[in-house]
Amino acid sequence: MSMVPAPSAPSARPKWVIWTARVLSALPVLLMLFSASLKLRHAPDFVEAWVKVFGFQESTLTAIGLVELACAILYAVPRTSVLGAVLMTGYLGGAIVTHVRLGQPDFLTPLVLGVIAWAGIWLRDPRLPELLPLRKTR
Repeated sequence: MSMVPAPSAPSARPKWVIWTARVLSALPVLLMLFSASLKLRHAPDFVEAWVKVFGFQESTLTAIGLVELACAILYAVPRTSVLGAVLMTGYLGGAIVTHVRLGQPDFLTPLVLGVIAWAGIWLRDPRLPELLPLRKTR
């Protein structure tokens, strides 16, 4: 008879880790919801920048706003948070490229937002360090 060890119960995480994870996770969600609302409302100042500065057609605002909204929602829901983080990373990568293409130093904002999003989910989901270890242990 072989003895298979029972899966260990997840260790209780300190409250400061839980709250840090919540705050770090809330920041990208709130900023992306705000940005999506600008796109979906077709705010005049935003439309002008979208067309004249970024060089996109106004007709793309709604679709891209919905993609941004979907990424934020998927990231915020615990069951789909990892998928949301991956999709958010792709979305923010496009934002980085847009700013770099225009020679704007604003590319740091989506970069930092992506790092914050992954830090938040890393602390939020105890499975991630096992799936994506920062370093291998012996």
